[in-house]
Amino acid sequence: MRSEQRGDRPAPDGRVPDRRALALLTGSHVVDDLYQGAVPALLPFLVLERGYSYAAVTGVTLAATVLSSVVQPAFGVLADRRPLSWLPAVGLLVAGVGIGLAGLGDTYWETWAAVALSGLGVAAYHPAAARAARAAAGASAQGMSWFAVGGNAGLALGPVVVTPVLLAYGVAGTPLLALPALAMAALLLALGRRARARPRPAVAAGEAPRRDDDWRSFGWLTGLVVIRSVLYFGVSSLVALYVIDRFGVPASAGSAALATFLAVGAVGTLAGGWLADRRGRVPAIRLGYALAVPGLVLLVAAPSWPWALAAAVVLGVGLYLPFSVQTTLGQELLPNRVGTASGVTLGLAVSAGGAVTPLFGVLADAHGLSWSVAALLPLPLLALLVSLRLPGPTGSAHGAPSRAEGAPPERAAPHR
Repeated sequence: MRSEQRGDRPAPDGRVPDRRALALLTGSHVVDDLYQGAVPALLPFLVLERGYSYAAVTGVTLAATVLSSVVQPAFGVLADRRPLSWLPAVGLLVAGVGIGLAGLGDTYWETWAAVALSGLGVAAYHPAAARAARAAAGASAQGMSWFAVGGNAGLALGPVVVTPVLLAYGVAGTPLLALPALAMAALLLALGRRARARPRPAVAAGEAPRRDDDWRSFGWLTGLVVIRSVLYFGVSSLVALYVIDRFGVPASAGSAALATFLAVGAVGTLAGGWLADRRGRVPAIRLGYALAVPGLVLLVAAPSWPWALAAAVVLGVGLYLPFSVQTTLGQELLPNRVGTASGVTLGLAVSAGGAVTPLFGVLADAHGLSWSVAALLPLPLLALLVSLRLPGPTGSAHGAPSRAEGAPPERAAPHR
């Protein structure tokens, strides 16, 4: 009753979210995705200190995502078949160690391999952690949005943490960046052992049968998340360099534009979860891509640095409004394979953007950063069109699939 007095609302399956577990998972997501945010923040320093070309530094972004794009769905399948409660901690640790090693190698390929190792750790973390977060959130889009916003906060903290360290020590200071991962991984492992020692409640008798997995709709959703991923990685990898090059501002101003984009994205993620629980998941997704269109146009046409910051604000809201909603929608479309859905929506589809990003770097080397950023313009329109193919019933209020009058509510307990 106390949780209800604090304002907790039951999830669509009738359960009150487990705030403590969700808070721990959200905190670990902050630390894990800090290492994703560290990669674009590292790029300007690699250009300025080591003389890498634009194509080379966008290749570093590829390193952060190529392994993740291949193996993260496999980790999702494993999370559906086995508990793997230790996997988020180990994945987070590997993500931090990889970034810590990134500045120690003398060659480009040593840096590339270290960042690729970090991407592998990120791949290991997300499916099991997202599956646990869904169980803690009770399938609520708003509850899952708090877990997702932890990742957004981590991405936003990436430039905030990386920039002062590298300004002080250069790229050789990257080992300091591994410290948060060491601390959080130890905490997850310690608390995980306590949780496993506690007795688990038995599954309630008469639990309603699960729905069939809707692979066709999930295919459309995967395509949509791929488009968002290409747009997100294109903006996050190029916006700092674009602002520095076009307006002649220092590296700190470019990092500020990137940090603004990512920080505002955290607000957009929470707004997306709130809106999805009240107006439906699909409308929330469509609104996000509708906002991304003018945001990207403003970035391309910005006459000055303050206007570029304003564009970063609109883009941050637009690109992050659908973020957690797409993950929970994928989990609803594949109710019997929550880990797999999480691995694809947070892994294969998301990481696909990193694989395409080097093409924008090649375009920037050949024709300039303005042309490279302008090449992103068709993507939010395409995303809006693809979102029209998403199933209406799954986008109904509270994100729950429509069901016949009087049918029993479905459980969101983890599949065992």
